[in-house]
Amino acid sequence: MNFGFLIFPGLEELDLVGPWEIISLWSKFAQGPEKCFMVAENPAPVICSKGMSINPHVTFADCPPLDFLLVPGGEGTQREVDNPSLIKFVAEQARHCKAVLSVCTGTFILHRAGLLSNRRATTHWASLQKLRDLGDVEVVEDRIVRDGNIWTSAGISAGIDLAFAFIEYMTDEKTAGKIQLGAEYYPSGRSYGMMHKIPQAPEYLRKRD
Repeated sequence: MNFGFLIFPGLEELDLVGPWEIISLWSKFAQGPEKCFMVAENPAPVICSKGMSINPHVTFADCPPLDFLLVPGGEGTQREVDNPSLIKFVAEQARHCKAVLSVCTGTFILHRAGLLSNRRATTHWASLQKLRDLGDVEVVEDRIVRDGNIWTSAGISAGIDLAFAFIEYMTDEKTAGKIQLGAEYYPSGRSYGMMHKIPQAPEYLRKRD
């Protein structure tokens, strides 16, 4: 199995690196996907939103057929939704993918590629209204939303939870638990400054009370 991670200038680092870490642990220790690729439009290093530089493994032109594709978000999505080469790549790979996943505003790339029409989806809390305004997406204010073989998640750190939920779905709870322990991923659940109480907080956070 091939798991591709789409990369493009201005992507949000943790959107990509969080899921990459968890999926790579699955691949290494629990018979996950045989190969994981960073896929970019061209072979030049990709500069992320906060300055991290990433070297792609393959380009759109030489990327093998993918079983899974993950699309991160970030400021760069505002430009990439109008990049016909990138949108064509996502749409064409999606035709034979077992699952397509997005983190944060990567949702908008999925939508432009024709993958979200009349589906349930989520995104970063600050872009929920923008997602609603598209008119053909049922917006769900949850951390992870699956509709068929399309998975979307909320902002940035939610990509890690997305990866665990996806692994559990593809394997079983015990496998996901082993990877969780290996990554020592046990968030405290603390809401600093009680920010979950502000009106702009997504519904799944406001429900904590």
